[in-house]
Amino acid sequence: MTTRFFASMGMVFALAGVALATAGMSQTAGEKESFTAVAIVNNNLGSGAGMVLIDITRWSTDTERAKLVSTLLELGPKELLKELRDSRPTGTIRTPDSLAYDLRFAHQTTLDEGRRRIVLATDRPIGFWEAAHQPRTIDYPFTVIQMEVGRDGHGKGTLSYATKITARNKDTIELENFSTSPVMLTDIQARH
Repeated sequence: MTTRFFASMGMVFALAGVALATAGMSQTAGEKESFTAVAIVNNNLGSGAGMVLIDITRWSTDTERAKLVSTLLELGPKELLKELRDSRPTGTIRTPDSLAYDLRFAHQTTLDEGRRRIVLATDRPIGFWEAAHQPRTIDYPFTVIQMEVGRDGHGKGTLSYATKITARNKDTIELENFSTSPVMLTDIQARH
């Protein structure tokens, strides 16, 4: 499944296209923040539900965001993956019974009525078998989380676990999920 996002000149790219925001909707300084969400999977990778725990320890800077955007546009997704892997962690994601995995990008924009759009990204964990055998999933190395949270701290979103990020031109970024649909995140709750 491919999703296209469009931006015009004068807009900033918040990685993964969903948070292309005008200059009036800037990154907030942000404090450390935690989120819980119920993840509902119903796609060709499986089905089920479970809890996801996300901790943001810092927000990506405008300089970091600009470097990632420049890398994608000028050098492509393979170099973006390298750049992302070299980025300082911005937090972690885990389930209640798993080890935490580092997030490498965290950005938020303020929307109307106090709502926030949050985009998180990282490289996807690749196991030994997958690395050794190189199945088609190896071409989908990113994880992208998109959340919209209201003023009350509640929201919804998606988690694209195995995703390909490409730039068609300077105005069009595509996310392609390996699965037929992303994991739905419901009952998101922000905790400070």
